[in-house]
Amino acid sequence: MQRAKRLDKIPPYLFAEIGRKIAKARAEGKDVISLGIGDPDQPTPDPVIGELIRAIRDPEDANRHRYGGDVPVREFPIAVAEWYQKRFGVELDPGKEVLALMGSKDGIAHIPWAFIDPGDIALVPQPGYPVYNVGTLFAGGESHFMPLYQQNGYQPDFDAIPAKVAASAKLMWLCYPNNPTTAVAHLEFFRRAVEFARKHDILICHDSPYSENTFDGYQSPSLLQVEGAKDVTIELNSLSKPYNMTGWRIAYAVGNAEALSALNLVKENTDSGILRAIQFAGVKALREQDTFVQQMNAIYQRRRDLVVDTLNGLGWNIEKPRATFYVWAPVPDGYANSGSFASELLDKSGVVVTPGRGYGEAGEGYFRISLTYPDERLREAMQRIADALR
Repeated sequence: MQRAKRLDKIPPYLFAEIGRKIAKARAEGKDVISLGIGDPDQPTPDPVIGELIRAIRDPEDANRHRYGGDVPVREFPIAVAEWYQKRFGVELDPGKEVLALMGSKDGIAHIPWAFIDPGDIALVPQPGYPVYNVGTLFAGGESHFMPLYQQNGYQPDFDAIPAKVAASAKLMWLCYPNNPTTAVAHLEFFRRAVEFARKHDILICHDSPYSENTFDGYQSPSLLQVEGAKDVTIELNSLSKPYNMTGWRIAYAVGNAEALSALNLVKENTDSGILRAIQFAGVKALREQDTFVQQMNAIYQRRRDLVVDTLNGLGWNIEKPRATFYVWAPVPDGYANSGSFASELLDKSGVVVTPGRGYGEAGEGYFRISLTYPDERLREAMQRIADALR
């Protein structure tokens, strides 16, 4: 059989390659501590779990086991709109400007199908989440990579985008707070992004799943707070990161109604929606779990301080991130690239970190550590790293 040629364009999935390295080391008998994947280790809040159980057993809800897309929970988009109003002061029409997603990755992968034809261009940040590029390739488009440099605050330079590319671009991906660099953005940057998108008739897709994972009093803004942003923007957010619901697969996109309608048309033909009980649980999380998010952020801040203080004690000079649950650090001198550093660290210490090259060419020279691992294992990992590098 012959597989589709589009698959030949897809780079190896970053975390699959990491998984193979971990499996090989464990097969050799090593106690591997993986700090690679950002998947919260703490449980989902009990009230959210309780709401799931209530909803899935509710004898009054005859639709509780049916397709969630055919019989959606009307309260979920309303809860999203309420949350946006309370959190950002942004008004949304729940019927037209909110769309439920089966995780934000669902939206990221399918948005290009709604807007990218073969040969069209998407503006993709690099380093960045690999699916921005992969979704574009699956749709037959091309990615023009916008490099994110430390000296620019890990923000793209819109003036550096060639005029011909800007004129042909259909989408622009942004992500703040940023994965993997942990950088944050302020409203002034978002204003420049909206001006650029208006000028070139580009849809901004702002991926913002870490908006609530913030520290030291910092609060992340929404791009939709910029005047007129809704004309050219959809913003994706998720319940995965703030509420420890990664496996539940529930998220949402908000903003431009026409763009969301196009994305919904794709989704109507590719999935059948989210189980109703999970949607009810999502309502519970959005309306009642602010204190839980604060408690989780306190845990991540403690872990962040452990990691950054350890690395700085070994000779790094890293500022403590104000958001996400990652630490992004330069590869130390003496290593050819981020992959060789990560491989040697695994061999010497049994600790897995994510090489920056996995997030694109502009990520080379860096590595990422995730803070989503129990405190005791994280402490052991940092001690192992210190012993291996001294």
